[in-house]
Amino acid sequence: MSELTHFDASGAAHMVDVSDKAVTSRVATAAGWVKMAQETFDMITSGEAKKGDVIGVARLAGIMGAKKTPDLIPLCHPLPVTKVSVDLTPDPDLPGLRIEATVKTTGQTGVEMEALTAVSTCALTVYDMVKAADKGMEIGGIHVTLKDGGKSGRYEAG
Repeated sequence: MSELTHFDASGAAHMVDVSDKAVTSRVATAAGWVKMAQETFDMITSGEAKKGDVIGVARLAGIMGAKKTPDLIPLCHPLPVTKVSVDLTPDPDLPGLRIEATVKTTGQTGVEMEALTAVSTCALTVYDMVKAADKGMEIGGIHVTLKDGGKSGRYEAG
C-alpha cells in the first residue's frame, strides 16, 4: 500500500499539495443501492410516493451532493466539476434501487470522492422521501467502480 498522503511527517492531517500535479481529464464512477420492502419499491416505481417523484428528486440530490463534496469532506479539494450524471435503476430482485454516479473534471486531482458523495446523497434522499412507509430500508454497496486520469492511471473494480 502506498504512503497515506493526507498526513504530514508528524502524523497530523493536512490537505495534499496538488499544485505540481498535471492538469488532466479525470473521471470516476461509483455505485450503491437502497434495498427496501416490496411495497415501498412498488410505491416508488408507480410514482405514488406522497412526497413526489422519488427518483427525480434523488437524482438531483446526488448531483448537488457531488458539487458540495469539498464542503462535507474536510481534506477534499474544491474542483471544477464539469459533468455529473446520476442514474437510479429499479431492481425488483433487491427489491430496491441501484444507483450509479459518474463525475468528470479537468484538474489536478481525481473525483472519486465526488462520485461516492453523489451516490451517498442520492441514497439518503431516497430514504428520506419514503422513510414514513419503510424505516427498515438498507443503504449499501457504495464503492468506486471506475477511476481514470492522472498519474495513477485507470482503476476498474473487479
